[in-house]
Amino acid sequence: MTATTQRAFQRLALLGKVNHEATRTTLMTLERELKAAGVHVIIEERTAKQLINSDSPTFSLDDLGQAADLAVVVGGDGNMLGAARVLCENDIAVIGVNRGNLGFLTDLDPDHVVEQLLAVLEGDYLSEQRFLLQAEVIRDGQRRDVGRAINEVVLHSDKVAHMIEFEVYVDHDFVYSQRSDGLIVSTPTGSTAYSLSGGGPIMMPNLNAISLVPMFPHTLSSRPIVVDANCTLHLRPAPDNGPLQISCDGHRRMDVLPKDEVLIHKYPHTLRLIHPKDHSYFRVLRNKLGWGSRLF
Repeated sequence: MTATTQRAFQRLALLGKVNHEATRTTLMTLERELKAAGVHVIIEERTAKQLINSDSPTFSLDDLGQAADLAVVVGGDGNMLGAARVLCENDIAVIGVNRGNLGFLTDLDPDHVVEQLLAVLEGDYLSEQRFLLQAEVIRDGQRRDVGRAINEVVLHSDKVAHMIEFEVYVDHDFVYSQRSDGLIVSTPTGSTAYSLSGGGPIMMPNLNAISLVPMFPHTLSSRPIVVDANCTLHLRPAPDNGPLQISCDGHRRMDVLPKDEVLIHKYPHTLRLIHPKDHSYFRVLRNKLGWGSRLF
C-alpha cells in the first residue's frame, strides 16, 4: 500500500478569500507543496481565478463536496461560514487557515500551514460535528422563506436601533413577551460571535444547546436563556410591529411581516470540522479574548 492510499484524506479542495494578497500567497504555497507531496488537489472555481498558472482541476463550491474529502478554507471566520453552509450538505470535512482577524473557526497557522496540514492528512487530527440552525418564515400557514446559520439567527427591525415586540415559545410552551431591539438565537459555535458581544454565554462546541440573547431589552430582568437544541423555537411578532427581518449569520436576510411566525430548529446536516491534534478550545478562548494565563 502506498503512502497516498494510507492518508486519512485522499482528495483535498482549496478555497479562500477573493482578492486578498496574503490569502493568495498561502493558497499558492499550499497548492505547490501539497502536489509535491503527492496529494490530489482541486480548486474552487472562484478561488482558481486568483492563482497564477494553476493546472489543478476546478469545481464550483456546490460540487466540491462530491469531488473532495477535505476542504481547506483560507481566510477569516466569515469565509469559513460562507463555505461551510454549502459544504455541510455533502458531509465533507472542513479545516480553516486563519487569514482573518479573530479566527475562532480557522485555526491553522499560515506560517506553518503545510506542516500542520500534512500531519492532518496522515491522520493526526481531531474531528467534531457542529450543528446548524434553520429559520423558516411562516405566512398564512405556508413556509414563505427559509435560511440556515452556523453562528446565529437574529430577529430584528429593518431600521437601525428600533424597538420591536414579540413573543417567544419553546416548542409550544410560552416563555415570555419581549420589548427589545431584537433576539439573537445562537448555536454553541456562534456563542463567541454576535451573541458574545450581546452579553450571551460562551458554550462549549459539543453542547446540544441553543442560547436566546435579547438585544437591548427594555427591562432589567431580561437575561439570556439556554435551551435544548432539539426543541423548536416559535417567534411571533406583535401585530403592530412594522416590517422585521430575520438574519442568518449576517448573510441571509428574510422579511418578516407583522402576522408572520418564525420557526427556528436544528438543520438536518452538520458541519464536520477538523482541527490539528493539539487543538484546545480553551487555549483559543484565552488567546482571542485576552484571558489570564496560568498563575503557577
